[in-house]
Amino acid sequence: MNSSVPTFLDKSDPRLKLTVENRRRNIFVTQLEDTRHKEEENVNHVPVVTETASRLLRAGVNTLQRTLVLEKQAELKEVGKQLALKRQEYKSHVQALAQRRSELEAKQQQTKELAYKFEEFVSDNETKRRRALKKYQDAQQQSILKQREIEDLTGQLRKLQLRQQVLKERLAKYKIYEDYLVKTLEYLPKSYLKYGSGSLVMPIIRRHETLSVTHQELLQSLEHKEEELEHSQQQLHTLKQEHNIKQLMANQKLSELQTQWERLKEKNKQTEINIQTNRDQARDQAEEGGSILMAIHNLAEQCYLPAYGPLGNMNVLTMMDMVKEYILEKADTEKRAKKMMDCGSTVTSGTALVDKRQRGSLKSINSKTQLKSSSKISRKSLTFR
Repeated sequence: MNSSVPTFLDKSDPRLKLTVENRRRNIFVTQLEDTRHKEEENVNHVPVVTETASRLLRAGVNTLQRTLVLEKQAELKEVGKQLALKRQEYKSHVQALAQRRSELEAKQQQTKELAYKFEEFVSDNETKRRRALKKYQDAQQQSILKQREIEDLTGQLRKLQLRQQVLKERLAKYKIYEDYLVKTLEYLPKSYLKYGSGSLVMPIIRRHETLSVTHQELLQSLEHKEEELEHSQQQLHTLKQEHNIKQLMANQKLSELQTQWERLKEKNKQTEINIQTNRDQARDQAEEGGSILMAIHNLAEQCYLPAYGPLGNMNVLTMMDMVKEYILEKADTEKRAKKMMDCGSTVTSGTALVDKRQRGSLKSINSKTQLKSSSKISRKSLTFR
């Protein structure tokens, strides 16, 4: 307890002054007067109280009661300041939670947009894959057709080569007859044409000319077929190269798309895990807030004050203010009752009661602090809801 005089007390009040008298000691004169006065300079005199005991008792009780009132008022102001600070902290927490909620909603929107874009990307890749597969199948069918055409042309070439070989053998076989006929023509007279068409030589000559023309045509046809075969082989080789290049490019692109799809899939899975974790945390906080709100409602029912209106129309802050006012009123009523009971008690009993009231006030302050912390948690839970 502070021993200084409160500001509201009048210092000129004679009841608050302690009047003492410095009396001279009763000393036997055994020394000289000069020496005696010198020794008295180092002597401590004991003050003597001249006030009556009842007056001292009344002044002490009044001073003690006023000091206690001032201390309680100071404590009440301190509690009000702490409550204002807690409310400010609550508002800042509410703003921070609102900002976090907006950020979470923005992230969820981004996740939805990414999922939509990923679905579009997958559908486009599927369309491209089907288109490339169809193109590959068409190219494969064309390749099969070309291969069959090449096989047919190769078979025809073999047949023509066999026919050419046969013709060459036949030509070599009939070469002796040609030589014979040429020598015969050399030995014939120059006027052999005069014999006319009835001659036996003319049909043989004409047959030989026909066979020669046929042979030349067959040789030209064989050359033409060989050229076509070579050109077809070159086209086949070019088609195979183009097909291999397109197949490699398609496989490379498909591999890149597969890698990108796997990355997006892993990222989407991690995002789903984070969202599920946030939902679990929010659910736990909501459950905790619900239990705290239930406790606040129970306290409001027990500490109901009609001045605040119906209980169903109150919000959480109003309920907490009502509980606070109820507790303060109860504490004030208790102080007044104890003050009225202690008016005629002694200083010792008054001091004991003061100690009890101080302990009671400390308990009330602790209960208020607990209520404030619970109100802070309840407001957080309301914000999450």
